[in-house]
Amino acid sequence: MTQITEKTTASMPGLLNGLSFRIITAILAVILVVELLVFMPSAANFRLGWLADHQRVGIVAARVLDAAPDAMTVPQSLTDRLLNAAGALAIAYRSEGQSQLIAHAGADLPHVALTIDMDHANTFTEIAGTLDTLFAPEGRVLRIMGTDAESPGASIEVLMPEAPLKAELGAFALRFFFLLFVLAIATSATLYVIVSRLLIAPIRRLTGNLVGFRAAPENGTLIISASRRRDEIGLMHRELRAMETDIYTLLRQRRHLADLGLAVAKINHDLRNTLTSAQLLSDQVANIEDPAVQRLAPRLVQSIGRAVGFAQQVLDYGRQNTLPPTLETVDLKSLLDDAAGDAAIAGHPRIEWRNRLPQGLKVSIDPGQFTRLFANLLKNAREALEQMADSPTTPRVEVTLRETPASLVIDVLDNGPGLPPRAREHLFEPFEGSGRSGGTGLGLVIARELAEAHGATLVLTDASEGTCFELTLPRALKVA
Repeated sequence: MTQITEKTTASMPGLLNGLSFRIITAILAVILVVELLVFMPSAANFRLGWLADHQRVGIVAARVLDAAPDAMTVPQSLTDRLLNAAGALAIAYRSEGQSQLIAHAGADLPHVALTIDMDHANTFTEIAGTLDTLFAPEGRVLRIMGTDAESPGASIEVLMPEAPLKAELGAFALRFFFLLFVLAIATSATLYVIVSRLLIAPIRRLTGNLVGFRAAPENGTLIISASRRRDEIGLMHRELRAMETDIYTLLRQRRHLADLGLAVAKINHDLRNTLTSAQLLSDQVANIEDPAVQRLAPRLVQSIGRAVGFAQQVLDYGRQNTLPPTLETVDLKSLLDDAAGDAAIAGHPRIEWRNRLPQGLKVSIDPGQFTRLFANLLKNAREALEQMADSPTTPRVEVTLRETPASLVIDVLDNGPGLPPRAREHLFEPFEGSGRSGGTGLGLVIARELAEAHGATLVLTDASEGTCFELTLPRALKVA
């Protein structure tokens, strides 16, 4: 049964899902966050400078009025102009124990909502004050307090509405963010061009090559060209080129081997049919009572039987199912007895069969694949024991179980002659690892592949006599 897998067609990501869009978005986001962090100290300095300017204007206004002779009455119009120049509602100036109040005629002094001490201003308090001003309610009145640096001991208080400060601070923020947004666009565009040339464009070429090569790996012209870059991108180019070259070569070899294997399978099939016919004729020849025929017939029958078995094993190996295991809960002891029957070892007239697996051992495995696995191991053991002639001990095959915290270890032992050195050196190699003359070694290859499909391992271990194969199953396959 052939499993057909559908090849999905990959495509390059769209604009919004592409790497370039994500990179430029990330660059813009980082720049805007940095600019926001820069904006707060800048806005705080702007606010502090604005307050200091209005405080200085208030000090100048107070000095102008203080310079007038005592007998001279200052016109109210001059007082109003000085207050308007300072943007103040009232100014209180204290110097040398005397206090002077400058206010509009007949105006009531407003309620002060926020006091700002200019002599104790710092970066953190100004940043907090800037945020407070930006989100301040309408109509709030400020009292700006400070000392006159040119007149020791003199102090001044300026009462003024906060609305002009809030308006100018908002205008400053708009100008600042517009300038920084233009700078962010220019910076991100410059960085994008640099990153695109050094990183994004090569990655897009790599991605496009991967998509195209996967769609047609047999097309040698799609192998990516070599790169002279000495960085990680260049290394990726060279490694990808080497990998695609290997895949292209392996695919061509696989096609040639598949064609060759198909031809061999057809030849082998016809050869098996011919050998089967020859085997039937040899059986009839064996019934002739001629002494010469009786002497040669067994050898002929045996040779043809081995040839038929060889042809059948090659066909079985070529038709081996590549589907993943279909796990079922099975009794391992019963399954092993069935495999012993398939291997013609259970009930054998000369070989003693010992199944020492515990009763009720439930495991989650593919029963068909595991029956075949055990049958191959037991068949090899039977064939090795059948070659023993006049052995003083009874030929025996025994299967035991050892449990560890992480695994179930199953030992398949026989007391036969053991494997020759050449078979040990080429164990699990097709047509090389057979322990008997004329064998193919495919049974062990198939057994190990079936074990690995279940996450298990099959190895040959040292034994005091005969041969011992150790099958280690993950404990997770055991059903409690």
